Amino acid sequence: MDPSELLARFSEQQVAGFFLVLARISPLFLLAPLFSSKMVPGRARAVIAVALTVGILPVVQRGPIDLSILGFGGLILKELLVGLAFAYALAAMFAAMQAAGALLDTLIGFSFGAMVDPVTGTQSTVLSQMYALFGVAIFITLGGDGWVVKGLARTYDAVPLSEAPAIGSMVQGAQVAFSGIFVSAFMIGAPVLIALIIVDAAFGVVSRVVPQMNIFAVGFPAKMIVGLVMIGASLPFVDDFLGGQLQETLAIALRSLQVA
Repeated sequence: MDPSELLARFSEQQVAGFFLVLARISPLFLLAPLFSSKMVPGRARAVIAVALTVGILPVVQRGPIDLSILGFGGLILKELLVGLAFAYALAAMFAAMQAAGALLDTLIGFSFGAMVDPVTGTQSTVLSQMYALFGVAIFITLGGDGWVVKGLARTYDAVPLSEAPAIGSMVQGAQVAFSGIFVSAFMIGAPVLIALIIVDAAFGVVSRVVPQMNIFAVGFPAKMIVGLVMIGASLPFVDDFLGGQLQETLAIALRSLQVA
């Protein structure tokens, strides 16, 4: 079939709807976990974004779309804003995993060395990178990618293509997601933090009793061993925690999206 004949089968409204849906999906590949991974080539992410758009477009309820330059440009910006609000909540959940790893790196002493994180493409410490990769592995195991796609499709029930979102509700949802980063990070690393505090307190007592002992030479390997053992013992429990957080994050993201 000739390409011109194929394009003639699509109306202007259908093409406009396609680009509006693509605008809402695109922020997933900038912020959301797994979808924004630098390990996936940019061309592959673009193809996946177009494929998701083709899959979601038939179920999107849409009325007449304003095709004027200002009207359509405003709709594109609105769709980008809705997509950013949804993806930001997911990014905040995985930022908690990285924050937990960074906190433990500082306490154990691994923060002296850093390497490039293949998930985010930025420089990060050892445990921060490990927690990020572990979080992505749990995300895939739980079928989180399917939950995210279903949640993205449900955003059209909250904010249809032709409606404007409530900015105040979106800002409040972003605040809730951001404020929960450190709390979630502390909960993830709490067992290791408590163990390291006990080790520090024990070596503090030893330094008072035996001041001749070089605490730094003995304490660093001890903290490293205790920290790694406690990390290995606590990581299996992060699975259930992250699964619950993913469901809660999707619920918060959908609740924050309301029609103005």
